Amino acid sequence: MNEGAKDDYIAQVGVEIVKNSLLGEGLSAEQCELLAPLIQVRGLRSGEFLLYEGQIDNALHVILKGKLEVVKQTGAGETVTLHVLREGELAGELGFIDGLEHSAGLRALNDCEVLSLEREKFESLIHRNPDLVYQVMCTIVRTVHGILRRMNVQYVEMTNYIFKQHGRY
Repeated sequence: MNEGAKDDYIAQVGVEIVKNSLLGEGLSAEQCELLAPLIQVRGLRSGEFLLYEGQIDNALHVILKGKLEVVKQTGAGETVTLHVLREGELAGELGFIDGLEHSAGLRALNDCEVLSLEREKFESLIHRNPDLVYQVMCTIVRTVHGILRRMNVQYVEMTNYIFKQHGRY
């Protein structure tokens, strides 16, 4: 395979990865082609961290293969698993938006593949294709909204259990 054909193949694979990921929802083929060169796909071995609690990385991640656990350090120095993220889910979305330290770490539970998009690269599309940026940001907001809903339900269930209310304990 010559160099030009190899580059075309790599570009097409990137487009397919974007198109088939959560980020590709609502995007046209042309928009996927614009976004594809900005992504990076990397592998993680089981036990390897994608990001650490307290780290700033300004990247949005989509799990393409495998599972990541969301881990938090306790005051006693122990690591607690808060949640498990599965294929297709987003990770690091709040750090991508606000640029603040991550409140928890992400560690591979098994061998994983992750699509990553750095905020600075993504922001280069604001003036060239604002609709693409809008669609990706809507995907992020829907994801964060789903997390907030799930946390609200868990909070109500825990409150009912603690205070033995509503016959659900």
